[in-house]
Amino acid sequence: MQTHGKNFTNASKKRDAALSYQVRQALELVKSSAFAKFDETVEVAVRLGVDPRHADQVVRGTVVLPAGTGKTVRVLVIAVGEKAREAEEAGADFVGVENLQKIKDGWLDFDVMIATPDQMGQVGQLGRVLGPRGLMPNPKAGTVTMNVGQAVRESKAGKIEFRVDKGGNVHAAIGKVSFGLEALETNFTAFMDQIVRSKPAAAKGVYVKNVSVSSTMGPGVRVDTTPYRG
Repeated sequence: MQTHGKNFTNASKKRDAALSYQVRQALELVKSSAFAKFDETVEVAVRLGVDPRHADQVVRGTVVLPAGTGKTVRVLVIAVGEKAREAEEAGADFVGVENLQKIKDGWLDFDVMIATPDQMGQVGQLGRVLGPRGLMPNPKAGTVTMNVGQAVRESKAGKIEFRVDKGGNVHAAIGKVSFGLEALETNFTAFMDQIVRSKPAAAKGVYVKNVSVSSTMGPGVRVDTTPYRG
């Protein structure tokens, strides 16, 4: 049986586990309940009424969080010529196909990889390394593109990718505890709006079943799902 520490137990007492709160109220509770000595990440967990075993019910997508993610995103672009220059001008941290050899040698000091379509033959050879870490470029995520400048700027600005897991849940980080309430609420709304827009046509019944927010170390706070029942 798992036991929680005193700090977690005390934080849990601040919210009623049986209640669903309005978004702002829930985020206030998350901020006031955070007890770690570092700037905790604020996370959203959404339980969806889909069966991901069926390809036509897989929910995935991207969203640019208006207030950013609160962390510095290191972007690697695999491109040549004009597209490499475009990536550099947009602020990419690492640019060039020579980085593929560095990855083969064990280098992984980046958070997002963007590649032009003509380079995916080479990038694909690193699937075993990149895939399990969620670093493989993907057209659906906008990371396989000829518009590398925009892709770099969006990644730097707070673009996140989400995908439903086998249990029908989607998890995402929407900022830091140090963010103001307005920023967290804006990011939460942008994320949930994208989740709703990503509803598969094959999904039946209630789509958004449960939503909760929490900090890295803190207890989950349930959010009222009424606005998302559509």
